[in-house]
Amino acid sequence: VQLVESGGGLVQPGGSLRLSCAASGFAFRSYAMGWVRQVPGKELEWVSGIRSDSRTSYPDSLKGRFTISRDNAKNTVYLQMNSLKPEDTAVYYCATYLRRQSSWHEYDYWGQGTQVTVSA
Repeated sequence: VQLVESGGGLVQPGGSLRLSCAASGFAFRSYAMGWVRQVPGKELEWVSGIRSDSRTSYPDSLKGRFTISRDNAKNTVYLQMNSLKPEDTAVYYCATYLRRQSSWHEYDYWGQGTQVTVSA
């Protein structure tokens, strides 16, 4: 299983970024994907999830600003982030769970992460 994130960088408050995660080594279309983020010294925070049937879920705090999507033909999952705030600064990780999820928070493989910095 390999998950490779890209698209992170420096953006001003109010700006947008789209993260991508290229997946390989498993039947991508059959499994849930998600994004989590982590600030140094803090716990992982679940950001979004998308199931194999494209149902999505978000924490209430991020609904309306973040959108997850997937392209099964490209084995890629995306995270569109709008109206970014300084508190969104973190390392963002793509993740998958190679079994049937019983919770949106269940993941067993993660990528290496991509840094997102929101600053003026």
